[in-house]
Amino acid sequence: MVLQTVDIVKNEIPLDEERVVISETSRAGLVLVDIINGFCTVGAGNLAPREPNTQLSEMINESVKLAHDFCDKKWPILAFIDSHHPDKLEHPYPPHCISGSDESNLVPALRWIEDEQNVKIIRKDCYDGYIGSIQEDGSNMFSDWVKLNNIQVVVVAGVCTDICVLDFVCSTLSARNHGLLEPLEDVVVYSKGCATFDFPVSVARNNKDLQAHPQELMHHVGLYMAKGRGAKIAREVTFKMV
Repeated sequence: MVLQTVDIVKNEIPLDEERVVISETSRAGLVLVDIINGFCTVGAGNLAPREPNTQLSEMINESVKLAHDFCDKKWPILAFIDSHHPDKLEHPYPPHCISGSDESNLVPALRWIEDEQNVKIIRKDCYDGYIGSIQEDGSNMFSDWVKLNNIQVVVVAGVCTDICVLDFVCSTLSARNHGLLEPLEDVVVYSKGCATFDFPVSVARNNKDLQAHPQELMHHVGLYMAKGRGAKIAREVTFKMV
């Protein structure tokens, strides 16, 4: 039934993905959103997958490939890490990714980027990485990163497609449109480098406080909404030598 619904939705709101080619002369930056144990490693926490998941595995593999590409070129990478104070819960979700816990660490396949000089780590305590980058003095770490590196193109990968990825993309596009992120021009969401979680209707209907979240459907909707805000949705990201 869910697969039939996904097919119907895809027919009603078709998503045109494109092959994005990034020139070696472009100023490109990679943003990795919450690719951490608490969301991606089986059994790691309240919001972690309960069993191996193909979409999540593909997201990790593709994100690792992109990270290697950017590190080989010494291009800038920014990794957002969900990190919460134990006394500040994030409604409506249960406690997750508590600061200092292993949940709030990058997945094992990406831990190596912490030692790379072109990588910046930002720990955030809300869905939206752009908002989570705001400091007490009003400065914004993400905005500063864009300007410091003269980034024209941001490539985005991570979780969850329809929540943290979408929120970050929407805020970034709004900030760009208001002239707050110069010289940023394009935001590219890499579809295979994104994933969301699966919470079946059959489980949700037994608890009035829980909302169903079919994975394939919500992944598609998240990408569609990002495109509607002005992002490019890439089925493939390649690099062109000049």
